[in-house]
Amino acid sequence: MLFRERKQIVICVAAGAMVTAFVLFRYLPLRQRIKVVRQKKAAQRLVISNASMEEVQIPVLKEQLLKLRQTVENYKVNIPAKNDFGVFLQQIADLMSKHNLREQVIAPGKEIVARGLTCIPVDMQCKGTLAQVFEFHKRMQKLDRLVRIEQIKLDNDNDFSGEVSMQTKVVIYYRPQSERG
Repeated sequence: MLFRERKQIVICVAAGAMVTAFVLFRYLPLRQRIKVVRQKKAAQRLVISNASMEEVQIPVLKEQLLKLRQTVENYKVNIPAKNDFGVFLQQIADLMSKHNLREQVIAPGKEIVARGLTCIPVDMQCKGTLAQVFEFHKRMQKLDRLVRIEQIKLDNDNDFSGEVSMQTKVVIYYRPQSERG
């Protein structure tokens, strides 16, 4: 009987060892691999979902790109040769007069060369109603030259008569000597 009990114990220990070995060396590694595969699958689904959402934006981005290309297509036309500087100052003075702006001061600054463009800062001052100043700035933006408004300062007059003093800093651009045509 003792031999039989030992045999059953040995069989149980062997079966337990086999089950333990199966669990440790087969089941747990496979379970870990399945977990990794599921994580990768979830990540891929997220990437696919994001890509499909971004795909919807492609036509919108193409339209924006087309508009930007049209906007910058003829930028050289809006950046004239340097000899037009006097014409620009005259246009600004005429615009100010046309909008009944008083106490006009137009003072060009020192020429600066940056990134292949020549730029000249221009300080402008005048007085008028807010509507006149607003219309002046709208018209200035529609000039056939590139003008970047850097700063606008409006101050009410002391007696609150509806007049404002405007101080504006703009930068105008010219093409370099090698690009002038």
